[in-house]
Amino acid sequence: MKILETRVLRGPNYWSNRRHNLIVMRLDLEEMEHYPSNTIPGFPERMERLLPSLHEHRCSRGYEGGFLERLKEGTWMGHVMEHVALELQVLAGMRCGFGRVQTDEPEGVYNVVFDYEVERAGLYAAQAAYDIVRAMIADEPCDVEKDIFHLREIREEERFGPSTQSIVDAAEKRNIPLLRLNNYSLVQLGWGVHQQRIQATVTGQTSSIGLEIAYDKEETKNMLYNNACPVPFGYVALSWEEIQRAVSKIGFPVVIKPVDSNHGKGATINVRSEADAKTAFEAARHHSNRVIAEKYIHGNDYRLLVINYRLVAAARRIPAHVTGDGKSTIRELIDIVNSDPRRGYGHEKMLTEITVDSMTLRLLEQAGYAVESVLPEGEIFYLKSTANLSTGGVSEEVTDTVHSYNIFMAERVARIIGIDICGIDVIAPSLTEPISDNEGAIIEVNGAPGFRMHLSPATGQPRNVAEPVLDMLFPGGDPARIPIVSVTGTNGKTTTVRLIAHIMRMNGKNIGCTTTDGIYIQNRLLYKGDCSGPESARFVLRDPTVDYAVFETARGGILRSGLGYDLGDVGVVTNVTSDHLGISGIHSLEQLTRLKSIVVENIYPEGYAVLNADDEHVYSMRDNIGCHAAFFSMDANNPRIHEHCAAGGLAAVYVDGSIVLRKGDWEILVDKVINIPLTYSGRAAFQIQNVLAACLAAFVRDVKIEDLRAALQTFFPSSAQLPGRMNIFELERFRVLIDYAHNPASMEAIGRFVRTLGVTSSVGIVAGTGDRRNEDLREYGLTAARHFDRVIVWEDSDYARGRDSRDIMGLVVEGVRSARPETALQVISDEDDAVDHALDQAAPGSIICIFTGRIEEMTAKIKALKEQEMDLTITRSDIPNLGKRGSE
Repeated sequence: MKILETRVLRGPNYWSNRRHNLIVMRLDLEEMEHYPSNTIPGFPERMERLLPSLHEHRCSRGYEGGFLERLKEGTWMGHVMEHVALELQVLAGMRCGFGRVQTDEPEGVYNVVFDYEVERAGLYAAQAAYDIVRAMIADEPCDVEKDIFHLREIREEERFGPSTQSIVDAAEKRNIPLLRLNNYSLVQLGWGVHQQRIQATVTGQTSSIGLEIAYDKEETKNMLYNNACPVPFGYVALSWEEIQRAVSKIGFPVVIKPVDSNHGKGATINVRSEADAKTAFEAARHHSNRVIAEKYIHGNDYRLLVINYRLVAAARRIPAHVTGDGKSTIRELIDIVNSDPRRGYGHEKMLTEITVDSMTLRLLEQAGYAVESVLPEGEIFYLKSTANLSTGGVSEEVTDTVHSYNIFMAERVARIIGIDICGIDVIAPSLTEPISDNEGAIIEVNGAPGFRMHLSPATGQPRNVAEPVLDMLFPGGDPARIPIVSVTGTNGKTTTVRLIAHIMRMNGKNIGCTTTDGIYIQNRLLYKGDCSGPESARFVLRDPTVDYAVFETARGGILRSGLGYDLGDVGVVTNVTSDHLGISGIHSLEQLTRLKSIVVENIYPEGYAVLNADDEHVYSMRDNIGCHAAFFSMDANNPRIHEHCAAGGLAAVYVDGSIVLRKGDWEILVDKVINIPLTYSGRAAFQIQNVLAACLAAFVRDVKIEDLRAALQTFFPSSAQLPGRMNIFELERFRVLIDYAHNPASMEAIGRFVRTLGVTSSVGIVAGTGDRRNEDLREYGLTAARHFDRVIVWEDSDYARGRDSRDIMGLVVEGVRSARPETALQVISDEDDAVDHALDQAAPGSIICIFTGRIEEMTAKIKALKEQEMDLTITRSDIPNLGKRGSE
């Protein structure tokens, strides 16, 4: 067995529109194709012993134990790996349950698909499942606990903390899209111009000055003191001697902590002796050169959470502790506490396991205990000096008991420091009365406060503190999304995308656009290359200047990673023809149709799927969409169009030289094709199809007819507006056409167009690419030979895709030779040599068609030739009216 490929999907995909996070492992069983699980002695039993929790897997049987039954009856190893990969992640504390296995070509190859919660964990689980199954086949030992522990570590390293996750979860409930911007907690909420950013509980609106003040405990205390807020008396010291003097003025007990630290790091409370003060000072110096000594305030530890300058939650925090029973050691008591099912590793559960660290050992030593000491019955021993939940502390929800004065105080403190989300730490006997009356005090103000204590208190009602954050970032239901138009199909995608972008740009939109040429932001090329995949789409959605997105969505990107977004507003499918078949599990037109239909199946219910009614495969997509449908057709009498419009549907049709919109029983003339430059006065029928699709995509987004007409009349198939798509250059004796046509269907379309130009002869300069089947390469050559008087085939080593470029060239040549015998054929290995030869031999009135992926280079070559032909010398006599003015 061997793994051929592993892919990570991050959006709607070929396997599921709802489950966006999937691993696809392409597996070749090799000789194991002939050995299902029941033919390997002891294999089912070994799998059950290794992972007894597989009993819970229902599989297709629909009941517990169903998978184990399949294992004993006989199933293939890809199916086993699917279940093992899922179970490993579940045992590591992740929510995973979806999986499927599908056969592929050649025989013995399978697509093993399963979901993941953490991407890196999913990839690790795929490899671990493969290794485990191999070990069980060979009856070799396997350390599955090691894999599970490593997966837990990955989970803690990669997934969001509870605060970030709560905001992300709340955003998803509101249908606010999100993009993770790094491997930590930096997240973009919303798209384009509507985006907001968070990092944990810091927002893009959070004041950096406020954070600096909060981080500096001395500055915080001074500002609060100067604004009549109750704070403990204290001093800042740089040395042990200064701490001694401070303590002598304050008097024991004191608190010693670093000036600029957080999460209780380096802080020691209730210091009651000089020796303990010395130890506490050294602990604080590990985190800051400046150390605060301040009066220890007696009372409970409270956290007041203020969001957008309103108190939203309050909690009493209790440090990690144990209660003696007179017979158990402190270590045993800790184990008892940790056995609480609510406690877990890191942030996997509402409470964190208590660990024995240096802080715990210091507190034990101060109390005269050790971890093996037996704690007297009823005695409470605090294992940490701070009440952080991340060190095993617990919280009690007390929001509803907070006195109105303390609410006023907390909201005022937030404005004094200037932080939109802040946690105010208060020590007081209670919050049910003003802390100014019960000798309470504000200890700290924290930027980026943790939400966990409010989300999952040990006692009391949890508070949804994430919602106020979204209310602040998106007030009054402000939009979080920008419109998305996505175009897919075999041919015409780039042209249609560029035309739609042009229409919307003329209607005042700031466009972000992706094509096979590159990424464009407001008509500026920012990234050059094939950018028709999901990462390019996300590039646009991250841009804060874009308010309208138009995406070219190719099959390869969907297969590799899924869509780059969850839902769009308009999906356009131009056509589906045989192209790129036999690659990555797509072997038939039906499978290709299913793949491309993902674009229109993931449109908002109020959005539109714009479908080609002349294409049987595209038309079939209407059955699986959950949005409105709009059809376009080159046949005004297409019965599909008549039926659709009779039911009140919208369509665009070509009628007697015009582009017409139909709905119900009314028609609107958009324009005559003779006025639309892209169609070459109607001679380029395939461009009329693209215009029809673009008109619908714009009209359903409320573009007025007159604005649509103006945009169509100002879009030209030039190298500036539409590079590499039907670019025709008029030279003195002949013409040159440059196009990207890369498959038989596009070659057929260009060939038919060339025949309408009235040229004396035609030359096609072609090459094949390696990501095509042999029959497709032959068909490509045959189609070229049918339409051109002379064909020059060259060797494209840059696009061999791992194949022998000479073999590819040979297949194209075979196709040419199988066509009309009168077609002249030449083989010139180098593209530039082939083009130069054609230009040198060009007959008057002929056309040379260069089919290339090197659009810029070939365009520059032809423009240079055209410039050489032109006489740009201007004499005095050429300047209008100059002689007349001189005579006067």
